[in-house]
Amino acid sequence: MEIAYWIVGGLLAVFYLYAGGKKIAQSQERLLPMMGWVDRVPMPLVRTIGVLEVLGAVGLILPRLTGIAPWLAVAAAAGLVLIQVGGIAVHLSRGEARLIGLNIGLLVAAAAAVWLAM
Repeated sequence: MEIAYWIVGGLLAVFYLYAGGKKIAQSQERLLPMMGWVDRVPMPLVRTIGVLEVLGAVGLILPRLTGIAPWLAVAAAAGLVLIQVGGIAVHLSRGEARLIGLNIGLLVAAAAAVWLAM
């Protein structure tokens, strides 16, 4: 179970560090080709989502790695589940049901990380 957690948690952390970092650092114009929803969401909210994704990625790794408050890994994974629920809702509200495959995959992986971290 420990090895499975590190595989799932590590892959999620890499993905969310990248995606969250882009949301934090790039302009709306640079994000728009990859994330069409940023045109209807205020940039402070996009930046907040990016910060939450980066914090979630760090929360998946550091608590388990250091042994300090390992329950935070469960909380981080649960938070990433909620981010994907929100992402699915945004895509469905925009009529983009065909685009939720990645969101569903990330949701399942984060839910698996919750289970593996317990």
